[in-house]
Formats: sequence, C-alpha cells, structure tokens
Amino acid sequence: MAVVERPGGDRIAWYCGLKKGRVMSRRLIPALVVTLAVALTGASGVGATTTSVVMSGLDNPRGLAFGPEGALYVAEAGRGGSGPCIVLRGAPQCYGPTGAVSRLWRGKQERVATGLPSYGSAASTTGPHDISFLGRGGAYVTIGLGFEGQPRSALAGVGDQFGWLVHLPASGGWRPVADIAAYEFAANPGGGPLDSNPYGLLAEPGSRVVADAGANALLRVAANGTVSTPAVFPARPNPTPIGPPFVDSVPTAVAVGPDGAYYVSELTGVPFAMGFANIYRVVPGHAPTVAWSGFTTVIDLAFGPDGSLYVLEHSTGPLFFALPGRLLKVAPDGTRTTVIDGLTRPGSVAVGPDGALYVSNQSISIGTGEVLRIEP
Repeated sequence: MAVVERPGGDRIAWYCGLKKGRVMSRRLIPALVVTLAVALTGASGVGATTTSVVMSGLDNPRGLAFGPEGALYVAEAGRGGSGPCIVLRGAPQCYGPTGAVSRLWRGKQERVATGLPSYGSAASTTGPHDISFLGRGGAYVTIGLGFEGQPRSALAGVGDQFGWLVHLPASGGWRPVADIAAYEFAANPGGGPLDSNPYGLLAEPGSRVVADAGANALLRVAANGTVSTPAVFPARPNPTPIGPPFVDSVPTAVAVGPDGAYYVSELTGVPFAMGFANIYRVVPGHAPTVAWSGFTTVIDLAFGPDGSLYVLEHSTGPLFFALPGRLLKVAPDGTRTTVIDGLTRPGSVAVGPDGALYVSNQSISIGTGEVLRIEP
C-alpha cells in the first residue's frame, strides 16, 4: 500500500510502503477529520451479499488472480525476518525470505511458492504485491521496493532483490524478469524524486504491464525484458489545507476494459482526501484521461463479464484512520452501488469463474490475512 510525495519535495508515508517518508503530525488529525469529512457521491446503498472466508492464516495478502486451471492464487508480502535491516520512518524494517504465493484449489489451501524477498515489521511489510497469469506456467509477480530515496544497497546484501518483476515457472522457484526499480532510477519517467515500488500487474501476450506506485507511471515490460512507459499520472493540487501542496497519483492496479484500453486505479497520497481518487483510461500513445472520479484510496479494480467495474477502496476515510474499506460496483451505465462495506484493510479483488467476487482482506496483517468469497 502506499504514500505520496510532492514534486521535488518531501514524502509522507503509509502503512504498506507503496510510497514512503515522513509521518504527518498527530496534531493535524482533528483538523483533517473535519476538513475531509466529505461523502463519496454517486454510490447507492449496500446490496444483500453472502460472504465466506475461503483462505486464512495469510501473511499480508495482496494481489489475487485465477490461474488457467481455475485455482485462486494470492501474493503474500510476507513477514520480513531477522535481517539485515533498514531504518524507515524511524523504525527498523528487517529482511527475510518470507514472501510467498498461496493457492486455493479444490478446497485445499497451500503455499506453492516460498522464499520470495520480504522486509518489514509488524506495522508495515513490503514483498510480493501482485500476481498475474499468462497461460500455464506463466505466473508473474511484482516485488515492491519503497526505500524512501535510499539506495537498494542500504539493505545490505539483499536490497537488490526488491523492485523487480519475477516469473514463477510451473516447475517451482522464481527468477527475475525485469528490474523495474533500475528503470525508474535511470529514466525517471514521472520526474521528481527517484522512487519506485512495483505494485499492480497485468500479464498479457507479448508483455507485462506494471503500475509503479512509486514512479507514478504505467510501465510495459516486453518479452525480452525491455521496459518502456505507456503513461505517467500527474500530481494534482491538494484539495485540502492539510499536508503537501501537491498530491501524487500513486497508481495501484491495471486492468483491460471491454473497449481494450487499460484502466488504472490510484490510491492518491497524503492526505488521502475522500473522493479524490480517479480511475484513468490509458491508450498507449495518448495522455491518460479520467474515466471515473470520486473514489477514495483505490487499491484494486477488476471488470466483470457484463462490463461492470469493481472498485476496491482500501479505506473510506482520510489518512487510513480505523475506517473500513469497501467494494463498489460501477455498472456499464455508470450507476454506482456498494457491494460490501466493513472490510478490514482490503488488498485486491478478483472476479471468479463461478461468478463470485473474491477479496483479500486484512492485507497488512501477519498470520491473520484472509480471502473472502462474496456472492452479490
């Protein structure tokens, strides 16, 4: 998950390290609550749903995807480990090869990939963030970074494992495919401070498309590993009197819409103003356009078979206070309804082949993360 920065300026952090930096003073909280108490417009009431827990005991569960055989996979950011450590936001964040991918297949839950890089603490963990498939044996995973401007060498001996797109072959293990962070450090497509945190992922024939939450960019990784930039998402003036003057986009997820265009969600940065997050439409070769607006801290999105868009909000309030997340549905005619609210730090949404919706919940929790099955 994430944080933001203003162009050329300081950065302010969020729990899961999408972006990172300085934590805002608690003395600002009362003013923030009053200033940002703006209702999300255009969403109607909650419909009747049936919800069940289908996976449990997960470590920071993030992205969800169905494999070609119909199994459900979840990327787990892990729980860090004993070190080496890096100090972020005044606290040690320690490395451990505890990142994983778990699978639910025919009612059985098991970890099918382990030993992926992870670093963090009880309050924040970075590791595998998303997973996407391109046929059998074609699983790809983004490994986050988020070192707050420090070089990867700051995590001595293991830092270079972060900021990558990796491939998980059917035979097991994992191998690096593209160094996303190195591309940001060399090209800096969004301008401003160097920052990379590969997050959302879409595997498609001939390429993998990555939403780099740190770089505020949508990147394309060709089959030969070459990285390019289909889109950059601009910072916007802060709509509140609290926090930095500009708010970064912090793109979190990418999906292909019924029209063949890419759609990219944004978390936005501090102060995470309610109703300020957009869904962008991206056609390579053209500037991104706003397809829908009026959301709050969007962490994932997915299209249903009828063309409806499902939008997952990590939180419904500013600054990630203890407010629930929710899942919204945007019908093809633009009507918005709430599928389910009361979620706890949700991380991803997927539309199942059975017509149900699946959501990773408690996505910043060690050992208590879960996946919910929701029947609207």
